[in-house]
Amino acid sequence: MSFADEPSSNGQALLEVNDLYTTFDSDRGKVQAVRGVSFNLQRGRTLGVVGESGSGKSVLSRSIMGLVPPNAHRTGSVRFEGKEILNASSNEMRSYWGDQMAMVFQDPMTALNPVLRIGAQITESLHEHIDLSKEQASGMALALLTSVGIPEPKARLRQYPHELSGGMRQRVMIAIAMACGPKLLFADEPTTALDVTVQAQILDLLRAQQAERNMAVILVTHDLGVVAGRADDIAVMYAGQVVEKASARSLFSAMRHPYTEALLQSIPKLEMPSHSRLQAIGGRPPDLVDPPAGCKFAPRCPYAQENCHAEEPPLIADPNDATHLYRCWYPVGTPAAVPAHETTVLEGPAEVDA
Repeated sequence: MSFADEPSSNGQALLEVNDLYTTFDSDRGKVQAVRGVSFNLQRGRTLGVVGESGSGKSVLSRSIMGLVPPNAHRTGSVRFEGKEILNASSNEMRSYWGDQMAMVFQDPMTALNPVLRIGAQITESLHEHIDLSKEQASGMALALLTSVGIPEPKARLRQYPHELSGGMRQRVMIAIAMACGPKLLFADEPTTALDVTVQAQILDLLRAQQAERNMAVILVTHDLGVVAGRADDIAVMYAGQVVEKASARSLFSAMRHPYTEALLQSIPKLEMPSHSRLQAIGGRPPDLVDPPAGCKFAPRCPYAQENCHAEEPPLIADPNDATHLYRCWYPVGTPAAVPAHETTVLEGPAEVDA
């Protein structure tokens, strides 16, 4: 099922992920971090991947790029421009990293090398993929820092990461990711630990870079508010699975999964009085070594009925919108979606109102 409404010029998606599983070996057993994720992504479009910590969204991005440790096992298919890359070696993937796909990591302070100057870290990728002289590479590094809005860019090239603010470090990460003009950018929680004003600046910068380069972007975040108005399509992940995916407009106007609803309700609202208590999602995510039977969100779901704990729902399409998929027996907005304390008997899964 493709998210994109418009095909690329050759009719093929830039990125095709099909039934992707990622499992880690651990002392307690196998950790099922990503389970059966599928989607297509066209150039120029943005996919928002949303979920709590531990939902599998960051592992999904790293699994696609091949940035997983030796104890990770991946199955399924990842095709980039029609070529299968899931089982490519690290040496083969080096031709893709930076040049074809890049990642803006969550914490630039740990992602950047603390003992290398900023200029050296930007030009490393340029030397790897482009045949440039030292002077040419330095000139491109200066242009990149200028393009991401860093003040006094020439002076910053000789500074170390600890000498920059959090916002400037994130801009440096974006400059490094943009250095070789990738076709696909993963932005993994790019606004974490930044104040609200800087968050908006970073997201606006990513949007501008995307428009200029016609990049595809996968924006990973725990906050539905971050992807609202910035993503074309949204995939909500829980316990390693996609539990709902749709266009941004469809998801916000007619969300179907109770987890999506809970994420939206947990966002602070401008009309809330000062010091109001925020609404949290009760309970805790499941143990991915030994996940519960049935729907993985059922232990935390206000609408869960008996069969939710016994049988896992499939990913089905909304009868009114074939591109809106969800994994729920009693979807939000249907007569059957009644809080469990109000009813104890329901005759089977619900149908969405036509």
